[in-house]
Amino acid sequence: MIYHIAAMLAGFLMDLLLGDPYWLPHPIRLIGNWISFLEKRLLGSKTEEKHTTPEQEQRRGMLLVLAVLSSTAFVTAVLLLGAYRLHPYLGAVIESIMTYQILATKCLKVESMKVYQELKKGDIAASRKAVSMIVGRDTECLDETGVAKAAIETVAENTSDGVIAPMIFTAIGGPILGFFYKAVNTMDSMVGYKNDRYLYFGRTAAKLDDIVNYIPARISALLMVVSCFLCGKEFDGKRAWYIFKRDRYRHASPNSAQTEAVCAGALGIRLAGNASYFGKIVEKPYIGDAERAVETEDIKRADRLLYATAILCEAICLSVLWIILLIS
Repeated sequence: MIYHIAAMLAGFLMDLLLGDPYWLPHPIRLIGNWISFLEKRLLGSKTEEKHTTPEQEQRRGMLLVLAVLSSTAFVTAVLLLGAYRLHPYLGAVIESIMTYQILATKCLKVESMKVYQELKKGDIAASRKAVSMIVGRDTECLDETGVAKAAIETVAENTSDGVIAPMIFTAIGGPILGFFYKAVNTMDSMVGYKNDRYLYFGRTAAKLDDIVNYIPARISALLMVVSCFLCGKEFDGKRAWYIFKRDRYRHASPNSAQTEAVCAGALGIRLAGNASYFGKIVEKPYIGDAERAVETEDIKRADRLLYATAILCEAICLSVLWIILLIS
């Protein structure tokens, strides 16, 4: 247990300090490549005409999920347990590195700040390109407010998906469970769309993502509400709690609006609304009240809320693990 606690702390600190340099090979990219390979084998390339029934596509989607999750858990277990078998210190080092690779706190801030910087320069084309790297919607027609809003929404949503949820899973089951969660989340982000190609093939991945995120999304939202009271006068904790209770189900996903509602309430802005995906307008309800217009600086405020929530969750996870160690 003591090595697990040390690895949780070391991995989190590395995440805050180092982020995810592009030159460094990353296991999540490997998982993504594996998903893409299996998708082509099971469903064919995107340029090929499909000759499968919905039932066949759903079965193949289930096969994708089983193959990705089993292989991810197996490889992680072999590397981690093998390292601990050689020496506990080596195991702790490997676990620290794995924990670092599971979390995405600084990465999320770095990518959102690229959007912020281009908006501050007044380069709308570059800001659209920057935000397209972190959102799934079409960005070609977004104005400055739309770009800023998209960046804020992805920071708010991924506070749960990219940081708090994987942190909780890793605290409970180490990197094996942490990478298991990341594999589920990556599959959902790649094939969990309700379009002609993925409606049936990606259904299992999307449903599983809803299930594994159900509790973490709500924990993330509650931690974010608490963080509002720790981040200064720019954040309204009482309003965040009110908007959370009112708007947290204003999304097709049962989880995505949880932290978005808190962020919208904390900043006094309105998020969500209709968006274009793959050339089609998807109607979405608004989240929050437009007490003021969305501005570029709100991206930095969302990042501050992200960091405060992450640090609070890490402190709680370490405290719980330490208590378990003391009483065991």
